[in-house]
Amino acid sequence: MKVRNILATKKGSLITIRANEPIRRAIAILVERRIGAMPVVDEAGQLVGILSERDVMRAAAQDENLFGRPVADIMTRSVVIGMPQDDVMSVAQTMLERRFRHLPIVDEGQLIGIISIGDVLKTQRDAYRGEADTLETQIIAEGEE
Repeated sequence: MKVRNILATKKGSLITIRANEPIRRAIAILVERRIGAMPVVDEAGQLVGILSERDVMRAAAQDENLFGRPVADIMTRSVVIGMPQDDVMSVAQTMLERRFRHLPIVDEGQLIGIISIGDVLKTQRDAYRGEADTLETQIIAEGEE
């Protein structure tokens, strides 16, 4: 299965934020949209970073006055990205080994989506359920012969 399959099942628009937006606004968006991270983009929509709950918590532990600071101050700049043609199992392995939960997806230089480790696990669970159902159907059919 490919990452493009996960993107095809995701509803809603891609939620991003600009690097110069205040952290307070970013937190409000994370809470309101019930998401754990969002890509940070420049004026042209190009990916320049990612802001996650972990970034916010790390910064809050060091600076209680962080709310007015810009997102650029705390975002992760070295972003690992995925592509639509990437294999889901390979992506899962990378996310687990590198210990991050959100992966921006870029196609031909353009940010097209973001997937979470939850999206990956749900896709794998659904695939395994489909395989189990197929096997069960085959076993029942063989037993009836």
